[in-house]
Amino acid sequence: MLNLDSPRWSELQHAYGSAADIPGRLRELRDMPEAKGDSEPWFGLWSALAHQGDVFPASFAALPHVVDALAGQPHKASASYFQFPAWIEICRQRAGSTVPDDLAPAYFAAIARLPALAAAAAAEPWDEDMLACVLSAVAVAKGDARVAEAALELSAEGADAYLRWLEDR
Repeated sequence: MLNLDSPRWSELQHAYGSAADIPGRLRELRDMPEAKGDSEPWFGLWSALAHQGDVFPASFAALPHVVDALAGQPHKASASYFQFPAWIEICRQRAGSTVPDDLAPAYFAAIARLPALAAAAAAEPWDEDMLACVLSAVAVAKGDARVAEAALELSAEGADAYLRWLEDR
């Protein structure tokens, strides 16, 4: 994982330029803040690293830190801790983006950790949003970005509609 004090962050790019501001935001995740509206650090992370479906080299460097924060307290995690890495990987696969060689091992290892972290978080009650985000994270970890994206859009009403469609086929 790229050290948060590494000068490499200022070389990496995100939606607004240099990623030198990202380590400070990632450090805040250790306190397990929820993502609500424009609340930081999540708003800034989403805006800079997953901007309108675009991902950047800094996105790939940041994702392992998000997963590492999740691993520290999975029972306290909000949906964003699963949604963020799932969405980064969905967007990466959609765009056919290549993870820089120096960031790839930590990036893919973090993605691979998501199913175990989902199991660790499962002891807590989940709302519909958490369930969809966890399902999506597990799907990207298993290499299926299409199912992961569908899971993010899934709601109880959508599932009912899908099941009716399936029965009518």
